[in-house]
Amino acid sequence: MAKKKIFNEKPVGVETPEQARANAPKEGSEVETTAPVRTLWSDAWRRLRRNKLAIISVIWIAIVVLIALTADLWVPAKLGGPTQQLYDARLPMSWEHPFGTDQVGRDVLSRVIYGSRISLAVGVMATAISTVIGLIMGALAAYYGGLWDTIIMRLADIFLAFPYILFVIVMLAVMGSGIQNVFIAIGVLGWPSIARVFRSAILSVKSNDYIDAARSMGASDFRIITRHIFPNSVASIVVYATMNIGGAILTEASLSFLGMGVVPPDPSWGILIEDGQKYLATNPWLMIMPGLAIISTVLAFTLLGDGLRDALDVKMKDA
Repeated sequence: MAKKKIFNEKPVGVETPEQARANAPKEGSEVETTAPVRTLWSDAWRRLRRNKLAIISVIWIAIVVLIALTADLWVPAKLGGPTQQLYDARLPMSWEHPFGTDQVGRDVLSRVIYGSRISLAVGVMATAISTVIGLIMGALAAYYGGLWDTIIMRLADIFLAFPYILFVIVMLAVMGSGIQNVFIAIGVLGWPSIARVFRSAILSVKSNDYIDAARSMGASDFRIITRHIFPNSVASIVVYATMNIGGAILTEASLSFLGMGVVPPDPSWGILIEDGQKYLATNPWLMIMPGLAIISTVLAFTLLGDGLRDALDVKMKDA
């Protein structure tokens, strides 16, 4: 009679019920996850790092900001500062004066370095003012709609109907020249475009279900705007504000070139171009050097804004 074989061996890779209960996570214990937490800003930074032009722009802007903040360290003490008259005539480029001297004997390199302070300050402050005003106006127009939307948007149309630079000149003619009046005028008159961009962003977010849920739970309008709508609409504002800094720097240079901006002898890139354009045929470096500073800085902010636009676009697929 053949003996019946009994297989007691456990199949390989299969847990018994006792082992499964022993290996199961205990109640209250945290389950270890290997997937990293990804947020909008982490994804945006990863995509931004792949944009070589944007990274070069960030490096250049960081260098310009560092030089502006530490201008005293880059200008030798013997040059005496940007307003110090060293000679009685213009001097060409040399090792002692890499950018030469201007018509009254002031070192051009020191004036370009110190001029970066004024140009960057005007760009940042004017953009901050226009952004704050634009955010408030855009939020009121988009969230409340109706009469608010009509009044604010028609007011923006009135501001946009006038030539921007001419409007700024008229405002400075009333207020007077000076760096404070320059960034106030540029900032106050620059809000309509930001208001329109923010209004469009809010309208696209306002129709989402979580806004209706927050409103049904009794959340105030201020809380809904600041906690729900603004964080989901800020990406477009970051892009536009970054590009607007370069535009404000260019506007300040234009105003100073026309004699309506910063008051001499304070150095400004626009003033340096205005001083050097008289000697373009004989001493071109007086105009070329500050011109290159304006072009490179404005281009860097524009390329950075373009890179941020691509990086913050949630519809963009990762390569």
